[in-house]
Amino acid sequence: MTGLHKRMAERRLSRLLESLVLEEPVIALHGPRSVGKSTVLNQFAASRGVQVIDLDDPATRDAVLANVSLAVAGDSPICLDEYQHVPDVLDALKSRLNREGALPGTAVLTGSTRQDALPRTAQALTGRLHNMTIWPLSQGEIAGVTENLLQALKNDAANAVAAHPTSTTPRTAYVDRVCAGGFPLALRRSAGSARNRWFDDYVKQSVERDAIELSRIRERQVLSQLLSRLAAHTGQLLVLTKVGDGLSATRNTLESHTRLLEDLFLLERLPAWGKTLKARSVATPKVHMVDSGVAARLMRVSPEKLAGLDATALTEFGNLLETFVVGELRKQASWLDEPVTLGHWRTHDGDEVDYVVEFEDGRVVAFEVKANERIQEKDRRGLRKLRDLLGDRFIAGVVFSTGNRSYSTDDERIHVLPVDRLWNPVP
Repeated sequence: MTGLHKRMAERRLSRLLESLVLEEPVIALHGPRSVGKSTVLNQFAASRGVQVIDLDDPATRDAVLANVSLAVAGDSPICLDEYQHVPDVLDALKSRLNREGALPGTAVLTGSTRQDALPRTAQALTGRLHNMTIWPLSQGEIAGVTENLLQALKNDAANAVAAHPTSTTPRTAYVDRVCAGGFPLALRRSAGSARNRWFDDYVKQSVERDAIELSRIRERQVLSQLLSRLAAHTGQLLVLTKVGDGLSATRNTLESHTRLLEDLFLLERLPAWGKTLKARSVATPKVHMVDSGVAARLMRVSPEKLAGLDATALTEFGNLLETFVVGELRKQASWLDEPVTLGHWRTHDGDEVDYVVEFEDGRVVAFEVKANERIQEKDRRGLRKLRDLLGDRFIAGVVFSTGNRSYSTDDERIHVLPVDRLWNPVP
């Protein structure tokens, strides 16, 4: 499916880095462990003729700890991998910028935790550090194509819908993609036991090493159980009292552990959007695992199980497919030239939209995900309601399906697209 056994995927973020380094003094690439940050940094460093300081290496880390100022005193750009191991380097960089001026391209860093999860560095480099998130591989990066559906829908929704009228992707192929996820090292392994071992080792390291290193927590068993339960709730409203029912943990512990798992890029809270609209909007966020492959493994579901048509398999696949689609849209949103606001919309009356993208000008593209081949009128109800509330601000609403046809519905500005349109470039 991937072809990654034979080649290295080109990362869209590498192109952004090449342009932003001409403007920003310090750039920090944050993202999950093993997502490919080091590869991007090493390629960038090689293009500039500089070395990478790998703070994941204990000997290098000890040397930097003993000589922090010296470590950031070399030729620009300074390239530091996994800087969260020695967060004092940010203060050293700040001192250098104070002396020399905030010159573009002074340093490029990578980190496997969110920068605001490191209290000592919260104020360091304020106004001089640009954060970028590198997510697991997108389906376009895996295939070696430049997907652009989100931008195309904003520019010309009718053309975007008409670009690929039919699809030949079967449901089983979607199941395989969902279970594979987007981690490069997982994709290089054969589906089945070899890939499952990678997922198991990844989760174990995240809980037993990274989480403890970041927070010095002791309840590893509770954290591990909570992660599995959150994976089982992926694509659903995040109600911690429900998720943590039966666990020996207080409400405050559940909240702090959930935030820790967010800081390690294992999961994302998708905030409620549109709370100022004249509708009885729900304020509760949704939870999505960052990688659908990790989620499927934590849920102990295989492609063979998800391919079934029993009620449990249909529900599990529906939730995982939503997380998969949200992840692909999140990646495309991160490559846009403008910042966007992301969220989900749900009302107390039962209307819902799985993913809302609001652009800087206030206009909106909205998405609903259905793990069915046929889309019914009721499946478009939430998009219709949101369109009517937003008026001209509503660019387009899309219902993704596992069917094989792209078409515009009788509802104005609402369209149905196969899921694979996410990675088929729009001319």
